[in-house]
Amino acid sequence: MGLVETQREVARGNYRFSAHARKQMADRRISVEEVQEAIARGEVIEDYPEDKYRPSRLILGFTDAGRPLHVQCCEPMPEVIVVTCYQPDPEEWLDLRIRRQ
Repeated sequence: MGLVETQREVARGNYRFSAHARKQMADRRISVEEVQEAIARGEVIEDYPEDKYRPSRLILGFTDAGRPLHVQCCEPMPEVIVVTCYQPDPEEWLDLRIRRQ
């Protein structure tokens, strides 16, 4: 499965947030709507095919207001799980897409 399937399932409402993602969202003042917007406009910047529970990917997307977010999502089996989300730190990311070494 790929990004298009993840975007489609999120648009359908077929997703949920992990406890970790909910805590990160609260701590960082990221709304559910912002996560939805970032996924809808997102691009995959990292793939984790061997992730702990099932394959996942890190998505870079922008909200309607232009806020950049990184959202890690597990593939839909049967639903998408948002594992974590955060606003990337430019000191840790080159062009918000590549991890600085």
